[in-house]
Amino acid sequence: MPADSGPAFPPIVLTFAASDPSGGAGVQADLLTLASMGCHPLSVITALTVQDTLGVEGVMAIDADWVADQARALLEDMPVDAFKIGVLGSVENLVAIAEIISDYPDVPLILDPVLASGRGDELATDEMAHALREMLLPQTTILTPNSVEARRLADLDDDEPALAICAARLVDAGCEYVLVTGTHEATPQVINTLYGKGGIVRTDAWPRLPHSYHGSGCTLASAIAAMLANGLELPEAVREAQDYTWHALEKAYRPGMGQHIPDRLFWAREDGEPRAAETPTATLPADSADPAPRSDARGTH
Repeated sequence: MPADSGPAFPPIVLTFAASDPSGGAGVQADLLTLASMGCHPLSVITALTVQDTLGVEGVMAIDADWVADQARALLEDMPVDAFKIGVLGSVENLVAIAEIISDYPDVPLILDPVLASGRGDELATDEMAHALREMLLPQTTILTPNSVEARRLADLDDDEPALAICAARLVDAGCEYVLVTGTHEATPQVINTLYGKGGIVRTDAWPRLPHSYHGSGCTLASAIAAMLANGLELPEAVREAQDYTWHALEKAYRPGMGQHIPDRLFWAREDGEPRAAETPTATLPADSADPAPRSDARGTH
């Protein structure tokens, strides 16, 4: 039966990511987040990992031809509303994915540049970081690095360059937008800043939570992909995705001996209603219009 002859189906998001057996990060985090936010998730596995909530012990990249074949089979069968990219596994995989993405220039690409695990385990070589800058950034709708990743990807001579300078360099490399998250910065609140070609688009300040979290970056990037796939404009999609992610972290649990895991289904729990006192503050440039009023965390999910 042709795809358009049956009942309507939810937005479809294709994620390229490594498998995380713990369910905290990687493709498992992507699938949980996308489904929680009302999307049908498709997945292309780029690598297998040996990891738990403490850290990553090993990574085995999938053969690049298998990565390409997974993606082509899905893309020839179903329409995709957004792409999300996480751990790539190898330079060969990166090249294969960049070539595939180039065939779909109108589909938004959300790139989470996972360069290391929360514990600091290396997940991308310098060669991979260079290839990412050259081949994927020019195709990226929004890049979502933390401050450490932003400084590494910007590849500036300064040991501690200003994040605004790093973001400007990444935008110059071809990204439409860069959302730099501030969890690693020494600030009372977590400051996340969205940059575009004209500079700062919006800044959001969130209460700093007490724990370390496994898969927070995957959750945020996938949530942005879900919101874009659902038709939100990018600044509003970024705000709503942050809202969802913060509440998932606020409701996180610790089933193992390491980091907490975000509860991506927090809104479905009996006590899942976010508390009004936890509403973040947001600042937009003076010439920017604030997007539509914030919905309940569950409203568009």
